[in-house]
Amino acid sequence: MNDLKDMMRALEQEDGEEKNLTPKQAQILKAAVEIFAEKGYASSSTSEIAARANVAEGTIFRHYKTKKDLLISIVTPFMAKFMVPFFAARFTRRVFDEPPEEFRSLLSTILKDRFAFAAENAPLLRIVLQEMAFHPELQQRFQDVFIKDVYPKFEAALDRLKQGGQVVDKPNSTIIRMIMSAVMGFLITRFILSPDLDWDDEREIEETVAFIMYGLAEK
Repeated sequence: MNDLKDMMRALEQEDGEEKNLTPKQAQILKAAVEIFAEKGYASSSTSEIAARANVAEGTIFRHYKTKKDLLISIVTPFMAKFMVPFFAARFTRRVFDEPPEEFRSLLSTILKDRFAFAAENAPLLRIVLQEMAFHPELQQRFQDVFIKDVYPKFEAALDRLKQGGQVVDKPNSTIIRMIMSAVMGFLITRFILSPDLDWDDEREIEETVAFIMYGLAEK
């Protein structure tokens, strides 16, 4: 993420509502994202965040009761925007409201859209991946978002594709798990584990789509 403006776009929406951040809140959130991504939540302190944000430590606690509240304020809107691009009418219309003509079209559209989002928000993606296993609150929020908002629309799209003979007749839960595993595995490797490799992103996206289709497309 290159600047404060880009980062705030990912953090200003929570639970579907726009939040107006004060300049100091924006400074605090930006500093917290940087430090959490660099050191991890457990190894970071609010004094370090305050110093990076150029505010008094007490200012943090006027806006966020605890360090955990600060983490949740960062992660929750990011998870919603990463997992639920369907909040955006443009994306919903492009992928789900108009039945895709091909399974490849659905997969390619989803992967390219989430690739662009991950590229812009790599530090936030790193925080989510680092902290999800250690904070039950984050796990529950992720599950709530996915089960309520993502899963039903994914199922509807897959059902249409099955009717058209484009997807193998396996349980939707199995297909979604396979798709999510391949997509997240690619994004994690690309932006977190090996970001400095000489990547041919277009080719990798197409190879990931082909990998999924090989196992899921109806023969």
